[in-house]
Amino acid sequence: MRVVVDRSKCTGLGICESLAPKFFEIDDNGELVQLEEAITDHELAAVEEAVQGCPTEALRIVR
Repeated sequence: MRVVVDRSKCTGLGICESLAPKFFEIDDNGELVQLEEAITDHELAAVEEAVQGCPTEALRIVR
């Protein structure tokens, strides 16, 4: 599994960073940096929460 970011939808609010900090970070310019792509079973719950919490629906999980 992996997480995918649709950069055309992302506004850099940082909700994903707060829910899954291993995977996402907002840089000093307010841009999303994807730190990890591959998701283990152990990390899935946090990434699913970040996907569901994204108000612009810029994140999705590819299985």
